[in-house]
Amino acid sequence: MAIFNIYFSSCVLLLLTLGTRTSLGLPVRALSTEKCRDCSSLFKNLLLNVTDLLNNDVLCYGIHSNKIVLRSKTDTALACAPNLAQNQGCMMQRNSTFSESECLSNIMKDLAHYAAAIKSYLSSQLRSPEEEDALLSPTLGIIQSLRKNCSLMPDEEDSSEEDVAQLWGDNSFSNRQEMCKMMRGFYVRTITINRALGYIASGDHRE
Repeated sequence: MAIFNIYFSSCVLLLLTLGTRTSLGLPVRALSTEKCRDCSSLFKNLLLNVTDLLNNDVLCYGIHSNKIVLRSKTDTALACAPNLAQNQGCMMQRNSTFSESECLSNIMKDLAHYAAAIKSYLSSQLRSPEEEDALLSPTLGIIQSLRKNCSLMPDEEDSSEEDVAQLWGDNSFSNRQEMCKMMRGFYVRTITINRALGYIASGDHRE
């Protein structure tokens, strides 16, 4: 039931982020067909991994709130929305032409943020260090693989470690509660990312 509620909330969260967006003027770049296929598979694995993580009792044990937190400072939901004529369901509407490079750039910034957050969390005060490390390290590994193999701009500046530096304190319950809410937000974001990769793989945005 919790995962269903989070999935339903993804549409709501996407709609809440509607607003004016300024063009980033990014260079026109695109994934090759083979690379797009491989990256799509990796992103599907990430979604499955995060789903299993949230269904595990370790991270969210004793936390009764279903609150979702999206801390990543990106425009992924809007940047990765399909062109207006092809837009269906609860996907967001955009007033400009779909930019594959802009979408992927935002996705990579998301991954950088969550990688830094997980890495710093594992170095904070934990309730069960061995269990939490075993649970989150595979997620971190998938994210790092995606950043290495699927980025169009490997030299892009990243300030994610600075952004997450103040997230964790000395209370293991508070830390775990914050990470639980953050991973629920990451679950929502991975749904958005997988839809975006499916759209890119379809090639509809090039028509």
